[in-house]
Amino acid sequence: MRICMVAEGCYPYVVGGVSSWIHSIIKAFPEHEFIVLAILANRSYRGKFAYELPENLIQVHEVYLEDYDWRSKKTDRKRRKSLTNDEYEALLSLLINQNVRWEVLFHLFQSEHFSLNEFLMGPEFLRAVRECYQLNYPEAVFSDFLWTMRSIYLPLFLALTSEIPYADLYHCVATGYAGVLGAMAKERYGCGLLVSEHGIYTREREEELIRAKWVAGIYKNVWIDQFKKMSKLAYGKADLVTSLYEHARKLQIELGCPEEITMVTPNGVDEKRFEGQKGERIAEEGMIHVGAVLRVTPIKDVKTLIRAFAFAKEKVENLKLWIMGPTDEDEKYAAECFELVEAMGVQDIVFTGRVNVTEYLWQMDMTILTSISEGQPLTILESYASHKPVIATDVGNCRGLIYGEDDGIGESGILTHVMNVEEITAALVELATNEKKRLEFGENGYQRMMNRYKLTDMQGTYHNIYQFFRDKED
Repeated sequence: MRICMVAEGCYPYVVGGVSSWIHSIIKAFPEHEFIVLAILANRSYRGKFAYELPENLIQVHEVYLEDYDWRSKKTDRKRRKSLTNDEYEALLSLLINQNVRWEVLFHLFQSEHFSLNEFLMGPEFLRAVRECYQLNYPEAVFSDFLWTMRSIYLPLFLALTSEIPYADLYHCVATGYAGVLGAMAKERYGCGLLVSEHGIYTREREEELIRAKWVAGIYKNVWIDQFKKMSKLAYGKADLVTSLYEHARKLQIELGCPEEITMVTPNGVDEKRFEGQKGERIAEEGMIHVGAVLRVTPIKDVKTLIRAFAFAKEKVENLKLWIMGPTDEDEKYAAECFELVEAMGVQDIVFTGRVNVTEYLWQMDMTILTSISEGQPLTILESYASHKPVIATDVGNCRGLIYGEDDGIGESGILTHVMNVEEITAALVELATNEKKRLEFGENGYQRMMNRYKLTDMQGTYHNIYQFFRDKED
């Protein structure tokens, strides 16, 4: 079976998290051919892979959300002059978000003679935007509204005009733009559609937009509605929708996913990678070592981590923090983190860059995650595989991983509120000064991981899922 993994802004360009999950899935099923349909911001990412691609990954196909309409450059083709009434009504249904006629839009944007540049600057898009404006946003300045609508819809329209490779199953690792491409592929090829959400895409985008300073007023709502309608499309077209934990499944249902097609499929780690870990000793004796396995990006809130560690070190002098992960994904933010360490004058913080975490985790006394958004973090499960306790913010499934979900196993770490320096500082001090608690929490975490979150468990689940689609195809 040929499976197309559809992913936005991650594999194979970024390491960790969802990318690691995709890589492990492809490697786990050598009997299937895989294609990756990678959704990227622009062509600057082209071919810059961070992974050695598995042999059964036969193609990486890229889609850019910030790009030119290359088809409009081909002057030898006859251009479409106007939309049919049916096409115009479909466009209007999209803009006002009422019974969106996606099938008509798929056909329109995949039309050979369609020019996106001419469409966005043409009279019909202007007319549809004006109707939407008069219906929902008459208090706004129309010229601002028009140009904002063009910028909001350009990424979606570029996705809709992109070439779609054939596959027997489209496996979308989010809704959003990935879900749109999966739904369009199903409409075109009659293939299966599986959506696996690690975080709830719509909620994550909504949270980002609420905090964002680059968009204000009514335009926050316009953007949020855009992501909601895309997720609703993916949920409506999917044959099966998975989530990592029960609360996420309930959120999917609240957002319009039919309950009967949902299921929970927890993450899993290869515990054998962490058994008897050996290697060069990096951590000095006499220090309490704290490991943070993360990408140095704003969503991981490394600045709060640095501040909390600095305050904790004032109380526990032998603390040392190891920040393990790439610093080149957001170089501006990484530079701000380096400057913060220097400005606070805090010692014993090491930025290792990209490393093999199995060589480090066995030397840590605990790990920490201060993210403002997560799904079901693999880094927590890897900590458990190494018998290490965890401090984590209360996002995604971190609460379930630390306190358990009726598994009868005790606590395996400390949960804190997001961006709460005082709580995170107190958690660091508590574990640093209580070796017995560290060891107890670490063993509880190991038992929790072995009980439900092994890689073999996850592989068995997806073997059954892929077999379901294979049988359905036959």
